[in-house]
Amino acid sequence: QVQLVESGGGLVPAGGSLRLSCAASARSFNGYAMAWFRQAPGKEREFVATIDWTGYIRKYIDSVKGRFTISRDNPKTTVYLQMNSLKPEDTADYYCAAGTYSIASNDYKYWGQGTRVTVSS
Repeated sequence: QVQLVESGGGLVPAGGSLRLSCAASARSFNGYAMAWFRQAPGKEREFVATIDWTGYIRKYIDSVKGRFTISRDNPKTTVYLQMNSLKPEDTADYYCAAGTYSIASNDYKYWGQGTRVTVSS
């Protein structure tokens, strides 16, 4: 069982930055790919970024490439999402997930409760 707890969300003006953190409870953290998904009001959950267990292989949705960076600290069992140049369309609840390296939500077995990011125009 893996418990995930996100933090770092908040209200930020357009063009600003936030860093989301996701702390994992499991000592087996190294065995999982980690990902961030988001769900905007009235929309379906969408993939944002994923990172494999080594931290060297990453994938992003096109709309965040060059602005967001996913990283992980395996000794601290934590994954991060650095978000720069934020846009109002980035407003959403952001979820951390642990599972198999993929862009599909079905490949992630464990999910956090989410943290809200609101970008004002």
